[in-house]
Amino acid sequence: MTTKELLYIDDALGHEQYFQTKCNEVINQLQDRDLKNSVEQMAQKHQQIYQGFYGLLG
Repeated sequence: MTTKELLYIDDALGHEQYFQTKCNEVINQLQDRDLKNSVEQMAQKHQQIYQGFYGLLG
C-alpha cells in the first residue's frame, strides 16, 4: 500500500472509532427502547466497518 492509502485507512479507523464512541454515549442516554435498538445497530455497523478497514492492514 502507498503512504497515502495507509493514511486514508488510519483516518477512516479514527472516524469509525469516533462514531462508535458517540453511539455508545447516546445509547446510555436514551430511554426509548426502539431508538436505543436503532443506535445499537448503528454502533455494531460502525464496528463492522472498523474491522473491515483494520483487516486491510493485516
